[in-house]
Amino acid sequence: MAEDIKVVEATVGDADKVGGMVYALLAELFAANIETFDQDKMCRTAATLLDGDTGVWGLMARTADGEPVGLLMLNECAAIYAGGKFGEISEFYVAPSHRSAGVGARLIDAAAEFGCSRGWPELEVGAPDAPRWQRTIDFYLGYGFKEVGPWLGLDLAT
Repeated sequence: MAEDIKVVEATVGDADKVGGMVYALLAELFAANIETFDQDKMCRTAATLLDGDTGVWGLMARTADGEPVGLLMLNECAAIYAGGKFGEISEFYVAPSHRSAGVGARLIDAAAEFGCSRGWPELEVGAPDAPRWQRTIDFYLGYGFKEVGPWLGLDLAT
């Protein structure tokens, strides 16, 4: 099935699809609290981030007829330990109907190629908690990602 999938860079015109896929991702991760997320706001944020030189890029997996079935959002970050700039995967979603069909691997391949073109020495990703999301963690580990510890966040919006 992945042979029919093409990965392209998302544009501002894809903002509604990007926002919708991020909302679907959050609905899976936080089903009990999905009402705290605003899909329209996500679409507006996607439009802002995809419009110009923001250091944020979206890669979309599309079927032969153009239907988006996967999304990987990349951010350019910088740290001394990384030797300067590097890439971070902030959101990664594959539609349930296309999982275990190589779509995720195609997106990671495209992200790695994109990162190499920007001179990034590595890609990082924050994975969800095990054991509930062990399959996701196993995907990353099987692809060659290394476990370096959990990420924590401090909400500065309050």
